[in-house]
Amino acid sequence: MKMNKPNFDDYLNKSLNMLDKEIPPQKDLWAGIERAIVNNKQNQKKAGIWPKLTAIAACTLATLIAVNIFIIAPEPQPVVAISDYFSAKKNSLLVEYENKEALTTNWQTQLQELEEAEQAIMQALENEPQNQALLTMLAQIYQQQLDLINKVHAPRWQHI
Repeated sequence: MKMNKPNFDDYLNKSLNMLDKEIPPQKDLWAGIERAIVNNKQNQKKAGIWPKLTAIAACTLATLIAVNIFIIAPEPQPVVAISDYFSAKKNSLLVEYENKEALTTNWQTQLQELEEAEQAIMQALENEPQNQALLTMLAQIYQQQLDLINKVHAPRWQHI
């Protein structure tokens, strides 16, 4: 039997009207409801302070990091970066060629002269640390030192 919409609505209304309006629960529910309300209030008190403390700690940490980055931390000096890089590279080459015989005997004198030029440029950079011309000259001096060490110990004609 196929039921159409008006018949179904009538059937549903009759069925709902015939239901017992007062269905008693099988046990007393008020004790459980009261316990749930009391536990909920206690949990709110316990959980109420931790999110606030966590937020305060996060804000404090973010403030300290921002102060350290933007106020306390000094501006990176290009002189130091260039100097550290080339010093490490030069020391690496000197260690690499330590046991190899040099092609000339006066290469260390030439290296000393380049180091003196490096010191003169470093002194000038103390007054003007952002001077691009001096930084370029310093990089060229460092590159000349590396080239000298390489050419003296491993000339190009040996690589052919």
